[in-house]
Amino acid sequence: MSYVPYHEAGTITMLAGPCSIESQEQMETVAATLQDLGLHWLRGGAFKPRTSPYSFQGMGEEGLRIMADVGRRFGLRTLTEVVDTAHVGLLLQYVDALQIGTRNMANFELLKAVSAATGENHAPILFKRGMSATIDEWLSAAEYLTVDGNPNVMLCERGLRTFETATRFTLDIAAVPVIHKRSLMPICVDVSHPAGHVDLVPSLAKAAIAAGCDSLMIEIHPDPPHAKSDGPQQLTMDEFRALFVELQTVAAAVGKRIV
Repeated sequence: MSYVPYHEAGTITMLAGPCSIESQEQMETVAATLQDLGLHWLRGGAFKPRTSPYSFQGMGEEGLRIMADVGRRFGLRTLTEVVDTAHVGLLLQYVDALQIGTRNMANFELLKAVSAATGENHAPILFKRGMSATIDEWLSAAEYLTVDGNPNVMLCERGLRTFETATRFTLDIAAVPVIHKRSLMPICVDVSHPAGHVDLVPSLAKAAIAAGCDSLMIEIHPDPPHAKSDGPQQLTMDEFRALFVELQTVAAAVGKRIV
C-alpha cells in the first residue's frame, strides 16, 4: 500500500465521518457527501473503547471491511482507531491510517507496537492528546511513534477534562500555536468531542482554523438521533455541507484551503 501524509502546506485536511461504523448504508451516505465536497478522508470507529461495558463496542473486523470497501469505491482514504496491540496488523490490512485515542495516549506498549508496524511503510498516525495530559507529556509520548522511522505523525487536540461542565471537554485552542512553536508535527483539532453538541461545533471549528490548525476532525452521521454512539455531537449531512461552506471562507481568510 502506498501511504500519503495527512497534511500539505497551505491546506487544512478534513477528517470527517461517524463516531462508529454502523452499517454499509451509513458509510456509503457519508462517503458520497465527502466525495461530493471534494474531500479525501473518511473516518469511523470499528473498535470502540467505551467508558461503560454496556455501550456499543463497535463492529470489529466487519466494520473494517465496510470501511475498506466504501473507501475504495468512493476514492477516499480511511482512518480508524487502534485500541489493542493485537489489532495493529489487522487494521493495517484494511485502512490507510491509524488513530490512537485519548485513553491510549500513555499506553506505551501500544505506541511501540504501532511504531514498529509503521516504521518502514510510514502509514499515517493520528495521535490524540490524553484528556488530562500536559503538552510536554503529549509530545514526549509522540516520540514513541517516530522512534522506528515513521515521520508521518499528526497530533490531535481533542479537549481536556477540567472542572467546567458547560461543554463535554474544554478545548485547549492555545495548543495549536504552542505545538507549532515546539514541534514540527502538524496538529489536528477534533472539535466534536469538546463540543459535545452540534450547536457548538461550528464555532469551535472556526476558532481552530483561525488559530492555525493543519487539520479538522468533525463527526457526521446520516441520522444522529439514532447513532449508536455520540449522537448529540454528530452533524447531519446537510449541517456538514452548510458548515463546510462557512469553513472554506474562514480558511481562505488565513490563506488556506480545506481538502
